[in-house]
Amino acid sequence: MIGARIGDSSQDTPELVEVNIAADGSTSDVSCEERGVEEPCVGMEFESEDAAKKFYDEYARHAGFKMRIDQCRRSEVDKKIISRRLSCNKEGYYTKSKNQFGHIRKQQTSSRQGCNAMMLVRVNKFGKWVVTKFEKDHTHPLVLSTCLSVNEGDCKERRIQGLTAELKHQDGLIKFYREHLCMLLGEIEQQTEVLSTKIQVAVNNVREIETKEQKQLKHINRNKKM
Repeated sequence: MIGARIGDSSQDTPELVEVNIAADGSTSDVSCEERGVEEPCVGMEFESEDAAKKFYDEYARHAGFKMRIDQCRRSEVDKKIISRRLSCNKEGYYTKSKNQFGHIRKQQTSSRQGCNAMMLVRVNKFGKWVVTKFEKDHTHPLVLSTCLSVNEGDCKERRIQGLTAELKHQDGLIKFYREHLCMLLGEIEQQTEVLSTKIQVAVNNVREIETKEQKQLKHINRNKKM
């Protein structure tokens, strides 16, 4: 809310936003400026909270970490969010919790490493969201994705183009094999017809020979009787 008292506010539960970072175990010292992404700084303004989130999310992906949408402050007047903390997902530490019987629950795998990297934005009296604090340094190695060195949309577009080209190539191969298969089947059919004709001619010749032999035998038998 514009002009709301920041001191009189409540806090919301953090929310984790997963970003697709390639975990190949490699790190890089390439700055975000060199990768074409602006680095946050105190005084930077955004038109909305969502715009600030989008900016820090893009910065995080190119810097090599995942963004956590962390605590926020709300106005006690209308409960609107007046400040938001955007952190590294390795912020803080895992805390053991107890169940209703007082037993400590089994510890789950946690990515928390006490990282202090964060960006804090607050809405000013003009309705702009302003960066009031920025911590750049991380307590853990940063992992860069090979696809993040260029625009993500370009990566997707090139992947689509590559798959389309491969599909066209496979379609061409299918057409080629289909044509050759049809030709082969046609040749086999022709050869079958020729072979059938030759077999029929041979059968007819054998029958003619058998008929002639039978006639000759009958003629010989008649002569013997006479």
